[in-house]
Amino acid sequence: MTTARDKEVKESTFVDHVVSVRRVTKVTKGGKRFSFAAFVVTGDQQGNVGIGSGKSREVSLAIAKATNSARKNLIVIPRRGRTIPYSVCGKHGASKVVVHPASKGTGNIAGGASRAICNAAGIEDVLIKSVGASNGPNVAKATLNAFAKLRSATHLAKLRGKTVQALVQEES
Repeated sequence: MTTARDKEVKESTFVDHVVSVRRVTKVTKGGKRFSFAAFVVTGDQQGNVGIGSGKSREVSLAIAKATNSARKNLIVIPRRGRTIPYSVCGKHGASKVVVHPASKGTGNIAGGASRAICNAAGIEDVLIKSVGASNGPNVAKATLNAFAKLRSATHLAKLRGKTVQALVQEES
């Protein structure tokens, strides 16, 4: 049973990155109505990461809604030490992202929304190239799509009915 105190501890371990805040306008008969749309990336730096968007009349409420949405939609990213297990591509709309693992000490070589996702997930050494549209939310969704395609060695071994050692020897 989780208590309120345990929930606070879990909540405080999340890292949030605001990717974009836009002012959007609705034109009505009485004039223009302004509101704000926020796009947030959140993660626990242990391989769990999520994205969310929120809209409100105030910036802080829009960010809060987006953060809530992101924490409800977390995915698990398999990691291999400080990086990812293998190269993968992701696509969303006209944005395409190519993600490569990097050797230790390389750092997070990515831009904008992809960098925010890597920081939130706890991936420290990775190379990411964005191709096509540079729209922040679409690049973030393409990056998340790429990370969702990753599988851990234990998962692949289970799918193939082998042990992890047999799988690693087979690929060598």
